[in-house]
Amino acid sequence: MHSPTLLHSFRYAFAGLWRALRTQRNLRIHLLAAMAVTAMGLWLHLDALRWAVLALTIALVFFAEMVNTVTEAAIDLVTEEYHPLAKVAKDVSAGAVLVTALAAVVVGLLILGPPLLVELGLAVAD
Repeated sequence: MHSPTLLHSFRYAFAGLWRALRTQRNLRIHLLAAMAVTAMGLWLHLDALRWAVLALTIALVFFAEMVNTVTEAAIDLVTEEYHPLAKVAKDVSAGAVLVTALAAVVVGLLILGPPLLVELGLAVAD
């Protein structure tokens, strides 16, 4: 068996991303949230460091959601029957998504909150 070319590897990766976006409702919700955060960041003229933190946070949430999808698919491949360990794996994987999503909300509030309050005239710039 030969290894795929770099181009094929990228095609497979984009195919996986596209499939996840097509089939995973929560990932589409995260995408909408990321688009809203990006629009607000553009409106607030965020600096490079704030953009970097937001980009990493968005990527972390997407990563967690996609790993959750992989976990569920792999378990479903192995067994269609209920098993307590399968439930643990699926629940913990979903919990990891929840933790990253909640952390993303906190990061978003910390990064976007202060400049938004200034923009709305509810706070004074430092």
